[in-house]
Amino acid sequence: MLTIKRCPTILSNYQEGSEGLGCGRNCLGQCCVPGSKLPLYTFKRRHTSVGDNDVMLADVPSLDSLLLGLWEERMQRGLFRYDVTICETKVIPGNYGFIAQLNEGRHLKKRPTEFRVDKVLQDFDPCKFNFTKVGQEEVLFRFEESEEDKVQYLEKVPVLDSPNVIAINVSPIEYGHVLLVPRVLDCLPQRIDHDSLLLALHLAVEVGNPSFRLGYNSLGAFATINHLHFQAYYLALPFPVEKAPTKRVPLKSEKTGVKIFELCNYPVRGLVFEGGNTLEDLCNAIGSSCICLQDNNIPYNVLIADCGKRVFLFPQCYAEKQALGEVNQEILDTQVNPAVWEISGHMVLKRKQDFDRASEDYAWKLLAEVSLSEERFEEVKDYILEAAATEEVQVVEEEEHADIVVEDEVPLYDSSKNTIMPLCT
Repeated sequence: MLTIKRCPTILSNYQEGSEGLGCGRNCLGQCCVPGSKLPLYTFKRRHTSVGDNDVMLADVPSLDSLLLGLWEERMQRGLFRYDVTICETKVIPGNYGFIAQLNEGRHLKKRPTEFRVDKVLQDFDPCKFNFTKVGQEEVLFRFEESEEDKVQYLEKVPVLDSPNVIAINVSPIEYGHVLLVPRVLDCLPQRIDHDSLLLALHLAVEVGNPSFRLGYNSLGAFATINHLHFQAYYLALPFPVEKAPTKRVPLKSEKTGVKIFELCNYPVRGLVFEGGNTLEDLCNAIGSSCICLQDNNIPYNVLIADCGKRVFLFPQCYAEKQALGEVNQEILDTQVNPAVWEISGHMVLKRKQDFDRASEDYAWKLLAEVSLSEERFEEVKDYILEAAATEEVQVVEEEEHADIVVEDEVPLYDSSKNTIMPLCT
């Protein structure tokens, strides 16, 4: 078993000393949520391409302004551990424009904890901190698909099931830093499935602000809480990875409109997913790729950018190399954990001396330690492309069966019931 020691990021004010807490403190657990009233934002499922936008109703606030307004209200109430707006940020000189931030507040007075890094899929452990222990005052709103196919915002709606919640990250990296926790009461472990990924893509589309990106870290790729969640925040500057050149990767079929590209001349090898006839087409290709990586025990990170139109997928090996003692000590001394934001080019530094001397060479060396070797990446890329192609074939078959005209009410063959052996075993 491979483990590393690192200081866990505090995402909730209830994370430290949460043992024994529950009923009576207005939490997100079964003891308090059912029947409680939380704000609700509902969205329309999108059946068109990712680029199409709905016209907002005049009496419904945009999700962008709603999220920021509620986040700022929590800041005024003093719910954050520090004021992220006073953290120093600079663009590192060079060709890539890596962004460095000095954020000492995310690290101070935290004790290193041991994390297992050689197992991407782990069972949910109710004894460890999870988001059911978060106080409801940290929740901004529920984010649900509309049953009436319309966008609306309601300030107090009783919770009758397991809600998708948007909550603040009390140790923010940037302005508007939030957590998306799908079906919080279901206590899902940190592993992507198609439903949760589609929810994250809908959030990116609904916010509709290119400065708002979502990120996901698998276990073994610097997720510290084994309870399914995505993170998101606003950054006005482009992430360096968004500017990196790419080359088209040929696919067996492109009937769903999804295109896959490979990053070029960037320190971390990765793939970029774009297009899709529908948002679900894009989700299916990415989701199947993530599930394939999980099933093959390959840690990875995901960045959702450009309002859900581009999704970056990074298989990585930094934590494994760290556990095996293969990472340069100078890099380890900075205590930077290269998760999705760092891999994308936003370097969160905890020490003043590292911030002052941050250079493009340092950023490149750190991220190069994250990347799979060229040979290993080619193997993993083959897994991913096979998974994405298999999902596309299944989707096309389902669409073709749906178009069949059947007389005399003869039952249609439902291809979704047909068992397909998983590619990644």
